[in-house]
Amino acid sequence: MTRNLTRRALISAAGAGALALAACGGAKTDGGEGAAPETLTPVSFVLDYSPNVNHTGIYVAIQKGWFAEEGIEVEIVPVPDDGSDALIGSGGANMGVSYQDYIANSLASANPMPYTAIAAIVQHNTSGIMSRAEDGITSAKGMEDHVYATWNMPIEQATIKQIVEADGGDYSKVQMVPYTVDDEVAGLRANMFDTVWVYEWWAVQNAKLQDYPVNYFSFADMDPVFDYYTPVIAANDAFAADNPELVKGFLRAAKRGYEFAAENPAEAAAILCEAVPELDVDLIQTAQEFISPEYISDASAWGEIDPARWAAFYQWLNDEGLVENQLDVNAGYTLDYLS
Repeated sequence: MTRNLTRRALISAAGAGALALAACGGAKTDGGEGAAPETLTPVSFVLDYSPNVNHTGIYVAIQKGWFAEEGIEVEIVPVPDDGSDALIGSGGANMGVSYQDYIANSLASANPMPYTAIAAIVQHNTSGIMSRAEDGITSAKGMEDHVYATWNMPIEQATIKQIVEADGGDYSKVQMVPYTVDDEVAGLRANMFDTVWVYEWWAVQNAKLQDYPVNYFSFADMDPVFDYYTPVIAANDAFAADNPELVKGFLRAAKRGYEFAAENPAEAAAILCEAVPELDVDLIQTAQEFISPEYISDASAWGEIDPARWAAFYQWLNDEGLVENQLDVNAGYTLDYLS
């Protein structure tokens, strides 16, 4: 698999991701470490994009047989062109991967989709701005008089405006070009843009592997309001209401998988690459080393969602007028299924 897992690709869930997912949906278990029930209940789970280290804990739990111990057979289904959220909300998938900002878009719409975040995959927002090291852009003010690659989303551009102005910069001096690349490092090399929104665990590690010098600063470090939850596991509301013990069992197995990946990044990366052979092994191993500590980080346990941090981001969306209708800042997630 080529190194083209951009943040834009992650959140748009384009067709290439669907092909990759279709290829890996038949992941096998190894029999597990405990006794599994004779009859397993299928649970369909849609990723947000092609398999990557955000999903390692799921693949580990499948391979170790921990879902089977909970009486669950996980069916990974292809992500549609319009992303995972619609599939979860419609019940086309029982559960899947989403983001707090995407759930906000749904909650603020005239017809919110019936799905809810039930666990955080990663505790902190690991995205930020990457640029060529030679340009010396080490904070948001430095984006002035440079070209930023945008995908023209209101929340995205409002975030850029907030961090630039908070850093004493003039947002009007940030030059915008459409985001048209699949590889941020290649785009920087070709001078297609000077700054780009990336996930540190992927694009920055990709740059290191290519020995391409870059600068990076994170949104969470610039303003705590941007330390929102991305990604999360979400469940269809009707499925969760009808099958609460099944959802709890799913999260117990997933928790074991992510705890294992947090403690054993090299082995966890190998499990992911074995399940999805087309992945770039070097990049997966490097990305896994970076992200494994982020699964739990400073939380008391994997999956926890801090109510104050969740609410702060939604309050900012309300205050900036970035949602169609005002959000209930405490909506969109539940901790009822975590144990």
